[in-house]
Amino acid sequence: MTDVENIDLKGLFSSPQASSTSYDKVIYFPADRYPKTAAHIEHAINKGRSSICTINRDGAEENRRKSLKGVPTKKDYDRDEFPMAFCEEGGTGADIQYVKSDDNRDAVSWISHQVGEFPDGTKVLIQVK
Repeated sequence: MTDVENIDLKGLFSSPQASSTSYDKVIYFPADRYPKTAAHIEHAINKGRSSICTINRDGAEENRRKSLKGVPTKKDYDRDEFPMAFCEEGGTGADIQYVKSDDNRDAVSWISHQVGEFPDGTKVLIQVK
């Protein structure tokens, strides 16, 4: 796991195209509003994590437990997960990085509002813009 503060942001904000996997919706994550969280998403996708999130809210708690196991907390930082815990693709193997709490919590709120009305099972392509 790396600290997102140490990631070179240059050239990261051009999400690769989705693989041949189909999706139902697209959300465009605003890198200008949440740059540290955006850098983590891009980093994780570039490392091979899925840019598609299949919403599975019931699995979020278990995914979070699995992905954060053994990752200590750090003052003023969140342990950011990608794919996110509410995604079927999250959990074991998710990319975890420390992200400043203010950036990450605002980003989580933004994403929650974007997908709030989507039912479980919806496949969402996440693109950083």
